[in-house]
Amino acid sequence: MVTSLVTQRAWCVSVSHHPTGAGEARARLSAELAPEIGSEALADAISVIAELVGNAIRHARPLAGDVIRVSWSVCRAPDDEVVRLTVTDGGGATTPAIRTPDPEALDGRGLAIVEALSDEWGFVRDGLGQSVWAEIHSPHNPVDHVVSCTLDGVSSS
Repeated sequence: MVTSLVTQRAWCVSVSHHPTGAGEARARLSAELAPEIGSEALADAISVIAELVGNAIRHARPLAGDVIRVSWSVCRAPDDEVVRLTVTDGGGATTPAIRTPDPEALDGRGLAIVEALSDEWGFVRDGLGQSVWAEIHSPHNPVDHVVSCTLDGVSSS
């Protein structure tokens, strides 16, 4: 088993499956991550979460309670900091994919923006819905709480 010493913080919120949900997610993410990560990574994370929530609102069904679950975590290793953003919804009729819209089109660029701002992105369907995730890597920031991340999970120390 490979174990590397890292720090991790994680958050999970529910936002409404309504256009206001993207603003709710941006505001909450910004408030929680501003003291945690650098300004460039924060700006990218805010843009990515807005696109993912917007896509969930436009293209997917809500979870029970007419909500979308939005989560993010910050995991730090000695030389790297990873912000992982996840939006979980009730799934849609199509699989998330990057489109190439007409230059005059008003929409259709969301996942291209996510791909441009993140280091990796993808999605998982589990039969109850789907989660679309993105990771943003940046240089390490010092933190105060240490945990051990392993392939088997996360444990505090």
